[in-house]
Amino acid sequence: QVQLVESGGGLVQAGSSLRLSCAASGRTFSIYTMGWFRQAPGKEREFVAAIRWNIISTYYSDSVRGRFTISRDNTKNTAYLQMNSLKPEDTAVYFCAAGRALPVETVTNAPRYDYWGQGTQVTVSS
Repeated sequence: QVQLVESGGGLVQAGSSLRLSCAASGRTFSIYTMGWFRQAPGKEREFVAAIRWNIISTYYSDSVRGRFTISRDNTKNTAYLQMNSLKPEDTAVYFCAAGRALPVETVTNAPRYDYWGQGTQVTVSS
């Protein structure tokens, strides 16, 4: 079992930055692919970014590539999402997720993840 707790959300102005954290319990954190997803009101949950266990392989949606950076510290059982140049359309609840043994082609697929956090609200005002 893995429990995930997100933090770092808030209300910011467009152009600002935020860093989200996802703290995981469990001794096997390092073997999981960690993903960030978001869900805006009235919309489906969408993939934002993912990072594989090796820390080297990262993946981003087109809407955030170049502005967001995903990272992880396996010694701290924590994943991060650094969000720069935030836009009003980035407003959503952000969720972190952990998936074990995910093939590369599935890292953007929410149902493939095994564990989810409760989410943290990010609101970007114009």
